[in-house]
Amino acid sequence: MRGLNLDHLQTLADVLELGSFSAAARRLNLTQPAVSLQVKQLEARLGIHLVERVGKRAHPTAAALDLLKHIQAIREAVNDAELAMVYHREGGIARVRLGTGSTACIYLLPAVLHDLRYRFPFIEITVHTGNSPDILRSLEENTLDVALITLPAPGKMFEILSTFDDELVALFPGEFPQIPEEVTPSALCDLPLLSYESGGNTRKVVDGWFLRGGLSPKPIMELGSVEAIKRLVHAGLGCAVLPYLAMEGGPDEKTGSEPVARRAELRSPPGTATGDDLRHGLFVRSLTPRLYRRLGVVIRRDKPLGPGLREVVRALTSL
Repeated sequence: MRGLNLDHLQTLADVLELGSFSAAARRLNLTQPAVSLQVKQLEARLGIHLVERVGKRAHPTAAALDLLKHIQAIREAVNDAELAMVYHREGGIARVRLGTGSTACIYLLPAVLHDLRYRFPFIEITVHTGNSPDILRSLEENTLDVALITLPAPGKMFEILSTFDDELVALFPGEFPQIPEEVTPSALCDLPLLSYESGGNTRKVVDGWFLRGGLSPKPIMELGSVEAIKRLVHAGLGCAVLPYLAMEGGPDEKTGSEPVARRAELRSPPGTATGDDLRHGLFVRSLTPRLYRRLGVVIRRDKPLGPGLREVVRALTSL
């Protein structure tokens, strides 16, 4: 390992991942000549050519492809070493501030946080819930470290690390007499509607679906909690459009039990709600046309990834 610079290895990996010296320079907050120099120094140290330019893109040589496998192993070893030192350097605690919406907090995070707590007991995670714009503002002000939110996340300072889609579905009381065969904007607009409070991105996604149908509904009630909406629908007050992600828990019709947090690996992929679905005394039906919201893991581009934050980000991006 003597003379083998870890930063140079990371620079090479970024160049080959992004296919560009300039893109790698932006990610690393370096100049393009500095990135090129680091790659040249690594090639000189190893005595072999690692990058080929084809058109405007940088491509790995056969040697670089082999080296990338070792770089990943080196990253993991270095990360393990840093984590071992965090316990001693920070008195046993690495603190991470996570912002998310209430639905993700209830149905995605419990399994993730349980796993992180088991594997890294010295990482202290504080979770803040709220609407996406408020969470992004806190991320911008550096009062949060990472966010799992409904997109979009506008702003050049933000980097979206991973995304996945969650279908939005119509929710009715089990005995509701007016469930339409096709839940179109016009069919739903004629019914008593419970809705998310305005300001959040999920509400904007739902409002956009109605607007594309030429309609602007007037909800009979607006609430900030998906579980509160589910309970009121369950009580027969009206219908709602909610993430399918939230359909796994809720008040049980027979037992009245509290929601059971859903394991992250059981998250429903797009298209899961393929027909009539009665659960927990609630009737679920897909919208026509179907509607999805996109969730994403967001971080500031200039945010240093300490060992604790790196593990939290890794867990969130594996959802």
